[in-house]
Amino acid sequence: MRVSKTSIITSYITLAVIAILFILPFIWMVFASLDKEATLALKIPDVTLDNFKHVLTDSATMRSFLNGFWIAFGQAIIVVVLSLFAAYPLSRFNFKAKRSFMISLLFLTGLPIMALMVPVYQLFFYLKMTDSLVATTIFMASTGFPFAIWMMKNFMDSVPVDIEESAWIDGASKMRSLLTIVTPLMLPGIFTVFIMVFTGGWGNFFVPFILLNSPEKMPPAVTIYQFFTQYGMVTYGTLAAFSTLYTIPPIILYFIAQKYIAAGFSMGGSNK
Repeated sequence: MRVSKTSIITSYITLAVIAILFILPFIWMVFASLDKEATLALKIPDVTLDNFKHVLTDSATMRSFLNGFWIAFGQAIIVVVLSLFAAYPLSRFNFKAKRSFMISLLFLTGLPIMALMVPVYQLFFYLKMTDSLVATTIFMASTGFPFAIWMMKNFMDSVPVDIEESAWIDGASKMRSLLTIVTPLMLPGIFTVFIMVFTGGWGNFFVPFILLNSPEKMPPAVTIYQFFTQYGMVTYGTLAAFSTLYTIPPIILYFIAQKYIAAGFSMGGSNK
């Protein structure tokens, strides 16, 4: 089927418009972070680092970044380790309820977290676990398990069982073959799951806002509200500087592991 020149031009124009709509807010964020008198208007700034200095010298702001890193990194580590062990029997063994279990995982990945927060908050309140970074991190990790197990199982399917069978013949246990053979071969998939869980935890606003009470325990996704005053005024310069710093950890993580992400998605293409 031959595509007309008009259709190609229309497609490129549409893509260009969509790209501009996504890029303009980022350009404003960078320009405003360097402008002491920043407004909502997009303009070339009178370059200054005062906004970044204000953010970086604020102990409450820096503490919020540490809280966010604690929650996101802790959640990602818990999810990756436990989902790796959970995915192994799903990938390597056949049992009667396997298909039903996988369908249940797929259903749980689409379950809105807001639907769970009322009973979860009641449970946290009853167990006196509200305002706990550890308990909040564990709960956020539990919400990431269905998606992580599903993906990890697909990644593990891409590792041939024949390699493990050779190790079993030499006397290796299934645990040892998982840790020394399967895990190194599926590092791209593990990096992919880690990055997705980390970025999800880093940007999560709703769960910490509900389960944490103390301002000194809030992550940056919540403390960003400090730049909005009670009179509706916004300090756009410091808000943009804070937002710029807030985007750096995921960008660095993606930059370091981009080759693993690409390989991880190609691994996940096969499914048993």
